[in-house]
Amino acid sequence: MAQTKIPANVVGPQIRRLRNKLGLTQEQLAGRCQIKGLDISRATLSQIEARLRCVRDKELFLLASVLGVKTDDLYSKR
Repeated sequence: MAQTKIPANVVGPQIRRLRNKLGLTQEQLAGRCQIKGLDISRATLSQIEARLRCVRDKELFLLASVLGVKTDDLYSKR
């Protein structure tokens, strides 16, 4: 039986949606995060949005701050 891959995070799609809503590229969002003290690259952000990489607590709080939302807003509301 084929094994399904478990996503590494649940916030990636919301981060992508909010980034797009703000009209930011991954590079621009990564740059804003770097200004706030989070050393994150565009490639790492891409992996987070694709749910291939876990998001640390510190990263979650900072991403929410940069995106102008509460951390709760990064969780899917299905």
